[in-house]
Amino acid sequence: MRFRDTWALVATSVLLQPNWVTASSPPSALSWKEASKKASRFVSQLDTSETIGLVSGGYLSKGPACVGAIGAIERLGFEGICFADGPSGYARSDGVSVFPSGITVAATWDRQLMYQRAVALGAEFRAKGAHVHLGPSSGPMGRHAQGGRNWESFGPDPYLAGIAMAASVSGIQSVGVQACSKHFIGNEQETQRTTSTLDDGTTIEAISSNIDDRTLHELYLWPFANAVKAGTATIMCSYNRVNGNYSCANPELLSILKDELAFPGYVVSDWYATHETTSFANAGLDVEMPGNVSSLAGPAYFGDLLLEAVNNGTVSKARLVNMAERLLTPYFALRQDKNFPSLDPANGPAMLTYQYGHGSPLAAYYPEVPARDVRRDHAKLIRKVGAAGTVLLKNLNGVLPLKRQKQFGIFGNDASYPAIGSVYLDIGEHPEGFEMGTLDIGGGSGTVRHTNLVAPLDAIQKKVDALGGRLQVLLDNNDIADGLFRTIYPTPEVCFVFIKAYATEGSDRQSIELAWNATAVVEKTAAMCPSTIVIVHGPGVVAMPWADNENVTAILSAHYPGEQSGNSIVDVLWGAVEPSGRLPYSIPKKQSDYGPPLVNLTEPVTGSDAWHADFDEGQMIDYRHFEAEGIEPLYEFGFGLSYTKFKMGSDLEINVKSRLSSLADESKGIAPGGLKDLWATVAVVTVEVSNVGSLAGSTVPQLYVSFPKSTTPKQTPLKVLRGFEKVHLNRGEVKKVSFELARRDVSFWDATKKRWTIPKGAFTFRAGFSSKLLKAEATVAILK
Repeated sequence: MRFRDTWALVATSVLLQPNWVTASSPPSALSWKEASKKASRFVSQLDTSETIGLVSGGYLSKGPACVGAIGAIERLGFEGICFADGPSGYARSDGVSVFPSGITVAATWDRQLMYQRAVALGAEFRAKGAHVHLGPSSGPMGRHAQGGRNWESFGPDPYLAGIAMAASVSGIQSVGVQACSKHFIGNEQETQRTTSTLDDGTTIEAISSNIDDRTLHELYLWPFANAVKAGTATIMCSYNRVNGNYSCANPELLSILKDELAFPGYVVSDWYATHETTSFANAGLDVEMPGNVSSLAGPAYFGDLLLEAVNNGTVSKARLVNMAERLLTPYFALRQDKNFPSLDPANGPAMLTYQYGHGSPLAAYYPEVPARDVRRDHAKLIRKVGAAGTVLLKNLNGVLPLKRQKQFGIFGNDASYPAIGSVYLDIGEHPEGFEMGTLDIGGGSGTVRHTNLVAPLDAIQKKVDALGGRLQVLLDNNDIADGLFRTIYPTPEVCFVFIKAYATEGSDRQSIELAWNATAVVEKTAAMCPSTIVIVHGPGVVAMPWADNENVTAILSAHYPGEQSGNSIVDVLWGAVEPSGRLPYSIPKKQSDYGPPLVNLTEPVTGSDAWHADFDEGQMIDYRHFEAEGIEPLYEFGFGLSYTKFKMGSDLEINVKSRLSSLADESKGIAPGGLKDLWATVAVVTVEVSNVGSLAGSTVPQLYVSFPKSTTPKQTPLKVLRGFEKVHLNRGEVKKVSFELARRDVSFWDATKKRWTIPKGAFTFRAGFSSKLLKAEATVAILK
């Protein structure tokens, strides 16, 4: 989403409500059928102009308190709908929590934490008065390691991302807030993600992601199917084109969504992603955002232009009614018409103060009022998720957890509280991020303003003080890279190095290298300190050329852990919490190993249709690519160390349902998510896991499936993830872990038949603790 400096330019008044209400428990949801009838009755009372107003974006009467809105219809008691960013917290406001990012929660591999985080997110949005949470995200998935928005999503594996999408949708909507699953689809790079204009007025079209039908279904569409099955209220179509047509005007894509997946909710455009009226409306776009909010903003193509199209018959009245009913059905299903909290009146002033500054008359137009603090006790959960999403990659000689050491040093510009204050970097600001201060969240519309932030330096200082120890500090990366350690004496027993990589909407990372001379910082510190522990805050895949340095005794990838960053890492370093995170992506030895490069046309572009990204690799991204090409990663997908040891039995028990057909039974019907039979369990795989170490701990048994080579089309990955569980085991404890496989899990998409198909022949099932550390194997045919 793009945020433009237009909020205060709209001639609208703000209604400050001194008697605002706090969030209350939502009423019980209506069935979709009941809500659909209610929506139909409501729309039947509207004239054409009012109906168009429902699907054309705009502002609520309360001013710029929402990033997007559906205006009120006061004569019918409809107060409007407020849309708010973003996937990791309520953006452009105050009194809110900064939650761990999507890639961080994916690294937990913990379904319960995925859900709990979403419940807390939804609760804060509801308490602020926002009806629609613009998240979760599964686009981009992470085709490119440098993707600017990879951190918002759940990683490049469709199975893991699908589980996280479903848990997130269910959690957000459990508290009566609409989940908006995004960005549909193929939005894998920020570079030329939308149109640009040359000096001569020529429009250069957005990049086209050219994806074959099988890859689309088995990779990029897969997590959205999970979201639809979980009941997502709305889906946001993306800026880019797919196979030559804009996502929001792509009849093939939107037909797959609405017909094949039976999605009953509404499709909303990304902000300013609509470029025409009739083709977008007729293709399946239901709601344009942000609409006609200002003559100085981007163009709007619904509103008056949609009215004209309906009047001249190029968009049918039936289609318009369908658009409005799709919008209102989840509104009524989640009972948002019943005692929904009012908008926090501070949202607008907080947003405008940031945009224009305290001295601006634009910001001053809206009186500054105290923000409604909606954080509750969410800091506890944030701390827990941040620790659970931290991945221990190296631990020489069991240096972690820390034991009796008293002399410590902190090095690197990522350790302290940000020098720029309450961090909030919107689109296009500081493409490299800020230099001095810890990085706990990425940039763009998905970032969140900090009401509170616990920096690593502060948390570690507090811990060392409690131990009666000493902490020496050197934060300037330039000084460290130059070897200026004159203030450090004596040499610490343990040196913590905090380094970072920033990623943001609106641009892609130039490389996977860590920023601010980080490699030199690690190498110089390690040359001085024989026990150097490196903590990385980043959006996912980063280069680690120093990983084999013998003085780098431990490496932790902490991702973007949210506002409790310091407390989360202290819990892991000293062993209050075990490091149970696992990589939701692979880390390459060098950037060129990872996969297809970003499309970035450096020569002057004059042709409007110049930007194309051909997804010729098919499904071979991340670990699938490494295995297909025989490339050894530095750290593989699913990898992570623990403070204890786990063992997996060598035997797999596989129970397959009898009398299965190769195709799903259409007579069983269709429901959100697709044919019901696709989601039916067809096999159960069980393996034994035990804790043979000296400490209690959690591990993540993972199940990978290899399809029969002779009966499956070419371009099939060597193996795919099809199951995982986070399992806590006490010392000496043994558990059996079972993975249920649905029909879809053992099917491939037949692009000719347009059907999911179980192939004949033997499947190979492998279980282990990462995509490479596979301990148990069995072969069985699904079709008998």
